[in-house]
Amino acid sequence: MSWNPLLDADIPLGNDVDAIETVIVPRARDLGGFEVRRALPAPRRQMVGPFIFFDQMGPAEFLTGQGIDVRPHPHIGLATVTYLYKGRLHHRDSLGTDQWIEPGAVNWMIAGNGVTHSERTDGPARQAPLSMFGIQTWVALPEHLEETGASFEHAPASALPLLEAEGKQVRLVLGDAWGASAPVETTSEMFYADAQLEPGAALPLPDNHEDRGVYVTQGSVEVAGQGFEAGRMMVFRPGDRLSLKAGPQGARLMLLGGATLGGPRHIWWNFVASSKERIDAAKEAWRAGDWRHGRFRLPPGDDGEFTPLPVR
Repeated sequence: MSWNPLLDADIPLGNDVDAIETVIVPRARDLGGFEVRRALPAPRRQMVGPFIFFDQMGPAEFLTGQGIDVRPHPHIGLATVTYLYKGRLHHRDSLGTDQWIEPGAVNWMIAGNGVTHSERTDGPARQAPLSMFGIQTWVALPEHLEETGASFEHAPASALPLLEAEGKQVRLVLGDAWGASAPVETTSEMFYADAQLEPGAALPLPDNHEDRGVYVTQGSVEVAGQGFEAGRMMVFRPGDRLSLKAGPQGARLMLLGGATLGGPRHIWWNFVASSKERIDAAKEAWRAGDWRHGRFRLPPGDDGEFTPLPVR
């Protein structure tokens, strides 16, 4: 998609600090040479719209023969999307999906009442040094979809709307914003976008969504009279018309949000649900380990091991 007039920011940058409801500083965790920074859930914000989990993966550099091995593990009550800036990940799931995740593409997996998947850098991905940098997010499902069957949808980068205006380029990953719509069918009203801004470029926040947040992955931005460096998530008040301005090195951002769900969610390990009973049932099903007849299956082609239930 070529130039979109809705991307031109004619909204003055405000100086009202109350426009920013919350600033989240992610928690960092070293996974053995591979750093993850978790912004959601946070103490003051469980969700932004339906987005309930937000991890920055890397940036990391792997030597030949090294990589990521996320063993088969279960999910319920959510949809996952892994979005890469750099690198490749091999996704397999219990639906039989066998798909490489590559930069700019969407891999949207709805867990519903249960799915198992793995993500690895295996095969040819380990035959040379590899850079890895991306974002892993979960979207909580509306209550009426929590018991639905699992599904998977892939959309390559070439299928996603690419909005361009002076000094900025925005790829719409999920949902609708700035007059465009992404091709993947979502489970509720939302938007998720990857924006790259040149130094000094301004980008308005979408004004058609109740809840809106921005995560700075590279560079810096100014908004509502304040500057924010990489590794910060800002959550904004509903209804305010605001614009972001990139700092002197430019910026790369993930914008996210949408309609809030009907209530909070319980989170335990990889399970999300509107009731503790649903989570308890999923715990018991995974603990039982009946991969042939039980609730959960292991991914075909990656069924030699699995992640055990945490002891807690």
